[in-house]
Amino acid sequence: MQETILILDFGSQYTQLIARRVRELNVYCEIHPYHTFPQSDNSIKGVILSGSPFSVRDVNAPEVNESLLKSQLPVLGVCYGAQFIANANGGHVQASGIREYGRANLSIIQPENPLMKGLTSGSQVWMSHGDTILEIPENFNVIASTADVRIAGYAMAEKPIYGIQFHPEVYHTTEGIILLKNFVVNICSCSQSWTPESFIETTIANLRSKLGNDKVVLGLSGGVDSSVTAVILDKAIGKNLYCIFVDNGLLRKNEFTTVLDSYLHMGLNVKGVDAKERFYKALKGISEPEKKRKAIGNTFIEVFDEEAHRIHDVKWLAQGTIYPDVIESKSVKGPSSTIKSHHNVGGLPDFMKLSIIEPLNTLFKDEVRKIGKKLNMDTNLLNRHPFPGPGLGIRILGEITEERVKVLQDADHIFIEGLKNSGLYDKVWQAGVILLPVQSVGVMGDERTYEEVVALRAVGSTDGMTADWSHLPFDFLSKISNEIINKVKGVNRVVYDISSKPPATIEWE
Repeated sequence: MQETILILDFGSQYTQLIARRVRELNVYCEIHPYHTFPQSDNSIKGVILSGSPFSVRDVNAPEVNESLLKSQLPVLGVCYGAQFIANANGGHVQASGIREYGRANLSIIQPENPLMKGLTSGSQVWMSHGDTILEIPENFNVIASTADVRIAGYAMAEKPIYGIQFHPEVYHTTEGIILLKNFVVNICSCSQSWTPESFIETTIANLRSKLGNDKVVLGLSGGVDSSVTAVILDKAIGKNLYCIFVDNGLLRKNEFTTVLDSYLHMGLNVKGVDAKERFYKALKGISEPEKKRKAIGNTFIEVFDEEAHRIHDVKWLAQGTIYPDVIESKSVKGPSSTIKSHHNVGGLPDFMKLSIIEPLNTLFKDEVRKIGKKLNMDTNLLNRHPFPGPGLGIRILGEITEERVKVLQDADHIFIEGLKNSGLYDKVWQAGVILLPVQSVGVMGDERTYEEVVALRAVGSTDGMTADWSHLPFDFLSKISNEIINKVKGVNRVVYDISSKPPATIEWE
């Protein structure tokens, strides 16, 4: 049975960071909406309650199932989670005017408390709260304070229930990993046995048991997620895995040929399908981003379905869904609003009649790369930047034509190869070029031009949920700009996107 730390999400921007830090301790964890506490799951070793944009003083403040605090499970409340526990047990929480945001230091620590073991006096923590716990219930004890907040941490006397006003998961809490280890390993008694090796071994065994001699079809994209999915399935079921790599005409320059060749050298059972013209026809006259995504997705399903029918008696569709895809498809109050359609979340049309298998849907992107490394996959493939499912279709703003695709492919090729040749590629999470639906005045030689504008986009991130723009060297940007304008016919202006996520997204559409 897989030991699990359950993270109940109240909507904090930091919830995924809690999960990532717990997994750094080789302990498996899952994020669930706050109202979905499974009372009878014996694999759960402890529960962490996240922060929240809500206040416990709100009329409709989110609450966990009361059975959680009555159980014997260890519980750690973080920020809102701590305020909720205190308030639910008769403590006093209010907007006190002592709001803390940013760095603070623990001025008082009770080192004998199991949660505080190993933390040093003056340890820096990150605060982000408007409400403050002014009084804790009678059977609670203060275990940490800052200069401004007396109750920065507390512990329940007779149960392993704890609350902290600061965020141990963020980088600025310098000893946060020590506190999380105290809770997860020492208090919850997790064995730290969740490693890439154990994941591979368990996943292959489960796939063999679940799939037996069934045939599985997988759509390869050239990206890390689908590639690792293919290799782990290949190890589980061998030639019963049928991979299909579709050229939708929206891949990067020369990508169909080079990636297909690399898959064949990996020994995968893969077929390449040239469907460019079919996708261009489906996209003709469409400019609205969500309609483009749906047109690309629907056309892919049609092509994929036709190819899957050429395989006799296929029963399963494998997908490279990863954990952020799953998390983004739900929220603390049910299904999330649609920011954009996920191409691999939500299943398939009924007419395909295939069951879905998602071997990587519990992993973050960096964990997928670790799995791929343990599978001895090519580092050039594993270190590839994420690439959107709809491809260049959402990097061409406005209508998509074959001519505009070529312009973008050429500009994008110069940018990506430039990053690689300058040693910058691995320092960037994701990069690409966007073709804008505007033209601008320029001068080339003695002639006035009125041509296309492209935007360079490069960001740093760990999982794509938040991102900051990459501070690429000015001389590099100048070189790339000149090369694009000189070599890509039809482009006379290059700009650089310096927006972060949030409030912007990584992609423009």
